Amino acid sequence: MSGDEKYWYNLTTGQVEYGLESPAVDRAGPFDTAEAAADAPRLLAERSRAWAEEEAREDDWGSGASKG
Repeated sequence: MSGDEKYWYNLTTGQVEYGLESPAVDRAGPFDTAEAAADAPRLLAERSRAWAEEEAREDDWGSGASKG
């Protein structure tokens, strides 16, 4: 199934779109269903939080070395 046969979440308008209606910079997806596309803001926030936590762990790697 190509991108023009999937659902997308438009980051600018907050609307679910079917197919490649908007410029790529404005789209999140693709998603198999309109319901999944509508859930994109929650999913993006969840992934962003997980990436930030992972990056923080990597930044702190080795900082707990004993001093002495």
